[in-house]
Amino acid sequence: MSEKKRDLSFTPLTANTFKFRCYKGIQCFTDCCANLNLILTPYDIVRIKNRLGMSSDIFLNKHTDTTMDSHPQFPMVKLKMSQDNKRRCPFVTADGCTIYEDRPGACRLYPLGRAATKPDAQRNSREKFFIVNEEHCLGFKEDREWTVKEWLTNEGVDEYNRMNDQWLEIITSQKTLGPEKDLQRKIQMFFMASYNLDKFREFIFKSRFFERFEVESGLKNRLASDDVELMKFSFDWLKFSLFGEKTIQIKNQPSPVEETNP
Repeated sequence: MSEKKRDLSFTPLTANTFKFRCYKGIQCFTDCCANLNLILTPYDIVRIKNRLGMSSDIFLNKHTDTTMDSHPQFPMVKLKMSQDNKRRCPFVTADGCTIYEDRPGACRLYPLGRAATKPDAQRNSREKFFIVNEEHCLGFKEDREWTVKEWLTNEGVDEYNRMNDQWLEIITSQKTLGPEKDLQRKIQMFFMASYNLDKFREFIFKSRFFERFEVESGLKNRLASDDVELMKFSFDWLKFSLFGEKTIQIKNQPSPVEETNP
């Protein structure tokens, strides 16, 4: 079945305020939840899979597709739409989003979009906001006015940005991945450490990882059960294993490339 394209455009947000309101009963309710090309971040996946009580493997197999078209170097994971003719988000019903408290960051941000980069060695990300214009959306005709800051806070976007910007630093890095012979192993490591935290947990706990790298005991205990801590650790690991950054301290093995085989 061919995917219907959404008719949308983007307008730079030049003012600090915009008008928008979405609610059950508005004529276009949940129309924005169909025909999505929604790239999921690692934090999106953590929140949703835990909400559903699924392992990483099951969630990825059931609810996502992998694409190489959205990034020049790394595989991205996108949410799989339902296969009926409406091609809607699988978590949306006539009553709205069934995972609303754990919905992806892009859904929280809508109807705003955010273009962001986090250059190497820069403390803060560079960001610009824009309005996502869709012909079907009637929310812009409502009289509720927001500042960007009010909207981000109200929708819980700030927490998602804090988490996602750590990963953004990796996927926008200008550093080389090294020799071509190591690329396939590094791409596999990127996929596992970014998206499949259950497998990443097995990788570090069922190998000689802790014999080779310095990890204090309190952190090691948290990595065993806390997915968010594990995710943040995986970002440090990716900076180390992909780019050779000194984000993890080696005990015995001097070569980061040798440690990037899943």
